[in-house]
Amino acid sequence: MKKLIFAILLFSLSDFALAQRSTISGYVEDERTGESLFGVNIVDLNSQRGTTSNLYGFYSLSLPGDSVEVRFSYVGYEPQFHNFSLEKDTTIQVRLAHRTNMDEITIEADRVAPIEERSQMSQIRVPVQMIKSQPALLGESDVIKTLQMLPGVQSGSEGSSGLYVRGGGPDQNLILLDGVPVYNASHLFGFFSVFNSDAISNVSLTKGGFPARFGGRSSSVLEINMKEGNNQEFRGEGGLGLVASRLTLEGPIGGDRTSFMISGRRTYIDLLMAPVISNQSDGDESFGYYFWDMNAKVNHRFSERSRLYFSIYGGDDHFYYKDEYDYGNVTDTNDGDLSWGNITSALRWNYQFSNRLFSNITLIHSRYQFNIGSETSTTERGGGQQFTDSFSIGYRSGIRDWGARIDFDYFPDPDHYIRFGGMATTHRFSPGALQFRDEDQGETDITDILEPNEQNGLEYFLYAEDDYKVTDWLKLNFGLHHSGFYTDNTYYPSLQPRVSSVWDFYGGVAVKLSYAYMAQHLHLLTNTGIGLPTDLWVPVTNNVKPQRSHQIAGGLARSFMNGQYEISLEVYYKKMDGLIEYKEGAQFIGASDNWDEKVETGGVGWSRGIEFFLERSFGSTTGWIGYTLSRTDRQFKNLNSGDRYPYNYDRRHDLSLVVSHKLSDRIDIGGNWVYGTGNATTLPLATFRPNDTGPQHFRSYGSLQYYGDRNSYRMRAYHRFDIGIQFHRTRRWGERTLSLDIYNVYNRKNPFFMYLHKDQDSQETVGRQVSLFPILPSISYNFKF
Repeated sequence: MKKLIFAILLFSLSDFALAQRSTISGYVEDERTGESLFGVNIVDLNSQRGTTSNLYGFYSLSLPGDSVEVRFSYVGYEPQFHNFSLEKDTTIQVRLAHRTNMDEITIEADRVAPIEERSQMSQIRVPVQMIKSQPALLGESDVIKTLQMLPGVQSGSEGSSGLYVRGGGPDQNLILLDGVPVYNASHLFGFFSVFNSDAISNVSLTKGGFPARFGGRSSSVLEINMKEGNNQEFRGEGGLGLVASRLTLEGPIGGDRTSFMISGRRTYIDLLMAPVISNQSDGDESFGYYFWDMNAKVNHRFSERSRLYFSIYGGDDHFYYKDEYDYGNVTDTNDGDLSWGNITSALRWNYQFSNRLFSNITLIHSRYQFNIGSETSTTERGGGQQFTDSFSIGYRSGIRDWGARIDFDYFPDPDHYIRFGGMATTHRFSPGALQFRDEDQGETDITDILEPNEQNGLEYFLYAEDDYKVTDWLKLNFGLHHSGFYTDNTYYPSLQPRVSSVWDFYGGVAVKLSYAYMAQHLHLLTNTGIGLPTDLWVPVTNNVKPQRSHQIAGGLARSFMNGQYEISLEVYYKKMDGLIEYKEGAQFIGASDNWDEKVETGGVGWSRGIEFFLERSFGSTTGWIGYTLSRTDRQFKNLNSGDRYPYNYDRRHDLSLVVSHKLSDRIDIGGNWVYGTGNATTLPLATFRPNDTGPQHFRSYGSLQYYGDRNSYRMRAYHRFDIGIQFHRTRRWGERTLSLDIYNVYNRKNPFFMYLHKDQDSQETVGRQVSLFPILPSISYNFKF
């Protein structure tokens, strides 16, 4: 603590050492809502020195005392200019107004920092409006499904909301909602994500070249931030779809210092199916499924230097069934449910120590829980008495985090943007508890077949990084990330260097290079690819070591036509070790073994690829073309005879075309086409009887299947075309939008999984595929007021 106070004092006093410079600082906000704007480009046109606003809208720009002309520009907003003589430190609070005409944007001032000037590589920010403009499955816009169409990102299986980034698994993605880890991001068994697009403001995916401030996962970082809430006026928006409805409200509380945002969503599949179930049931039966989620945020400005934010997310999926049959004096009842869900919360305090030093302190809580329950009971009546016998089984698992984080942003001069800080998190893992409960005529017997076996872990990290402009043609981002994990009296330290660079090569073309070493102390036990709630989060143990990855990436980048288009070509190589995989035949529930005895450990993985990305981010027509050529292999000592094999989601070719076009003020149209090489799978190559001759008592009448190499078969290629059209209309009370979407327009029968089938006539065994989604039209009604 003494060292931390000394560092803060040192940075605060640095203003005296730089007395020849003066600093312009403040916050940039949306004029209409008062929300902070992240990534605003701030440039002094006289000296061509500049910076960008951070996640909370804060900026700091130190310049020599002279006449300055500072431009604030952001896509979709009118640029703002400030001309004055800079003689002392100056605070400018900026509120940018929305641009009223977005059809033609060719002014240089409108663009953010172009791709060839950013040292960060392998990072893509996706506007929320682009997410909403894309065709939606069953009328539900989905952040994850939009990200799946980016180069280097794969979906796994048909319709799923999983992310497989540059050969990594779903456990290797750090998903942050307002800075809090989300451990299961799936609704409806993986077909929708937990993120309500009406409640979010920023989406950013980092695939490589990780800055030192990120850690804990080895493949990607997905940052999603909630809206802060409108502090100028009360507003709302929502929608009615085929499977779900949602409503978002936001506004000021007692003036413009405090604002709130609350957003809720729920499916009504169970309500729609209830009449059908009751008409087809012979007894008293009911079953159904629904999910709900809620986002809320409150923020308060104590002063221009001090702000407080509190955000919370809660969501659950629930599948249930119940049947009851009455046979006169005997009643049989079966009751069961399956539920899973997340709760995350964050309390943040921003404080500006000086015009150059900004801090953020965050307290976090995250909980993921999964439960299965089933009960069977029989009630007998007779002789004026009633007896009930029941038998139930329950299984539960989960993970809970409590943590604290502190981050500092320091701006000594326009050539340096220094970040440093740290975090400590306590994890409580509950890999699984299985319990039987038997009640017979009032006597209860409870048996713990699988003990709770909870395990605690303490994880921390410290980091420091600098975004340094060495010369006009070379910029670096370099830093160190030190992490540690303590569990079961064992300590796992790791020092992880990170560096990325951008070099202005020739004619506006930038050459980018990066290296990142990542360590991960958590594992996800899964034997499916669709994010089922049975996936279990577990820590490192004496048998299961941390995951580690080394990634090298290089590429070319350029923007053109005044920044309207950005094009990049990246090549990457990644090696992973410490991977785990279920042993053959192992299941997530088992009474005999601990979880770390059911997995193969010490796995190694390799992934390499080439990614092409062409994007138009603003104008009447927006979208991108993304292509990935890649290969991903895995190797375990006791799997596939110890030989390398293709990863389940190794996909040689992956192509996506995404377009959104504004036909007029009242009509938008969007579409996408995706193509991917078929997933790898393992199918039997032959069936035989090992011993059906000789003496009868030695014969074997069963049959065995020979599988050959692991993942040696490829399913059919995957491709589909989606289209959507939106009709807008302004009313006295606000705006309404009618959306018509068609998923899988040409009804492509894409493989979901495959199985073997023996034809009864020919007696031949053939492979058959199961397809999930045919052509699916949907309609939704959205509104704003």
